[in-house]
Amino acid sequence: MERIITSLLETDAYKFSMGQAIYHQYSEYKTTWSFKCRNTDVKFTKEMVEEIKNQIKMYCDLRFSEDELSYLDSIKWIRGSYIDYLRLWKPRFDDFSFGTDAPCGLTIETKGTWLNTSMYEIPTLAIVNEVYFRMAYNYDELFEDFKDRLNKKVEALKSGEYELGAFSEFGLRRRLSKEAQDLAVKTLKDAKMKDSFFVGTSNVYLAKKYGITPVGTMAHEWIMCVGQGNHKHNPAYSNWYALDAWVKEYGVLNGIALTDAITTECFLKDFQLTFSTLFSGVRHDSGDPYEWGETMINHYKSLDIDPLTKTLLFSDSLDFDRATKLRRYFKDKAKTAFGIGTFIANDTKVPALNIVMKTTACNGCDVAKISDDEGKGMCKNPDYIHYLKRCIEWRLKNESGNSLRV
Repeated sequence: MERIITSLLETDAYKFSMGQAIYHQYSEYKTTWSFKCRNTDVKFTKEMVEEIKNQIKMYCDLRFSEDELSYLDSIKWIRGSYIDYLRLWKPRFDDFSFGTDAPCGLTIETKGTWLNTSMYEIPTLAIVNEVYFRMAYNYDELFEDFKDRLNKKVEALKSGEYELGAFSEFGLRRRLSKEAQDLAVKTLKDAKMKDSFFVGTSNVYLAKKYGITPVGTMAHEWIMCVGQGNHKHNPAYSNWYALDAWVKEYGVLNGIALTDAITTECFLKDFQLTFSTLFSGVRHDSGDPYEWGETMINHYKSLDIDPLTKTLLFSDSLDFDRATKLRRYFKDKAKTAFGIGTFIANDTKVPALNIVMKTTACNGCDVAKISDDEGKGMCKNPDYIHYLKRCIEWRLKNESGNSLRV
């Protein structure tokens, strides 16, 4: 099979956002990442596993070119010190371990510095997806189906059937293939839409290629590792530590906060006047989006902040129909934006894979995500989940009022 990942820019933009902050503030942190396939009817063959290993080995041969580094240097929030680090950086195949002892037939784990292991997540998931769909199905038929569906969606955007306002493509980690995502981004960029505005992609390589905005700020790993990687911290305050470190790195730049790493209710304890003012908006990734949006609007109002000056970025399992309904509901209440992944990058007659690669340990101890949907959490140690939940529950019960309002 041809090389799937051909550039180290072929990752999500938030990997560079977080990577720079990790480099400047947490370069000594070490993490473990674990792959998980949530589909119960998917089986990776031994041949697939070998091809995945081969593709990751080829990925580890890549280096940043000076042209790619110049592009990153042109992004206003990236500093020269981080560019110099990336000039020397290379993936390490020795950081990966592979196996077949899982219900799906594939295990992948990475261990090493957070600086390294964070960068492996997105390319690994893209490789796993493409290998699977090319080897498990007639890929040419799937790609033709993908193109037909894409064309119909774009025609609906042109006609005004969908009203998305500002939206971006977030599909790299679960795309059908490299060529499918490339085609989707190019088609959306060239389309003249009515009441919808394609503003960018999370794929930095494609953003550079097509002259559009690379979109993304932080992921759950940032809150999990910053908040739980220092064992002196109470993990119920993970959001405060993570937001504070982000502001130290970026000030008012690059500021969409992720709310659900340890539940949105706990997040709001820390997202008081200073952070609510400095961050330009918040991202939804689990739970009921309407309830979440109303909660955030009411929170801003309680701080005397006009919600119409803030962005609600929705990114949880969206399609154009759901995004249209959300925009119509919230458009006069706050700014809205949408990050749409699988529906754009892997919509075919075959169900997409539901695969993730998550941080499961930091500095030798467990870390966990407790999202607003129980099924989206991931941790290998049930005892740590119990401990984290008890910490959160104690804080919510005993911390009165807005003790951290500023």
